[in-house]
Amino acid sequence: MDEIFRQSKKLFDLPTTEKMKLLRNEKHRGYTPLFDQALDPKNQVHAIGDYKEGYYIGCEVPEDDPNANKPFFVPNIWPDSDLLPGWRQIMEKYDTQALEVGRVVARIIALTLKLDANFLDKPNLLGKPLSLLQCCVSLAQVSDPLKGISGASAHSDFGRITLLAIDDVVSLQIYKDKEAIPQRW
Repeated sequence: MDEIFRQSKKLFDLPTTEKMKLLRNEKHRGYTPLFDQALDPKNQVHAIGDYKEGYYIGCEVPEDDPNANKPFFVPNIWPDSDLLPGWRQIMEKYDTQALEVGRVVARIIALTLKLDANFLDKPNLLGKPLSLLQCCVSLAQVSDPLKGISGASAHSDFGRITLLAIDDVVSLQIYKDKEAIPQRW
């Protein structure tokens, strides 16, 4: 994990002009600049978005694959290897390993539910396994939900399982009760 954090830092430390060459496309691959996303616009009171930058990498399949160019199976946007040597290979390896961890967790969930260990891995049940890797860095801005300030505002992740790897910077908060007053995190 340390290498993934180092590589992410290298990407986010690039000059803005270089990062903007990797700008996220309509298929949600690539770089998202500061304030580009507002995951909870209802409660993000500032006109600007979330106090974070992101980079999205997803499953790639060969052009002749039946899933090619379907949502979640589109080409990624990669930094030039002269700019970030080895970056693509390191991220692809991590993404593959994270997908396997997700499969193991899915098997544990299935067994806990007294189902066949591979129940959640059946392609006819949930489709082709996929992953979406997001590298993310938030500004040193402290989130204050009551003031509508968020590094990454409140949201629900999509998909079967979310695996989070975070560094020692306090960032993630789990929303426990949407209806509670005051809100509890």
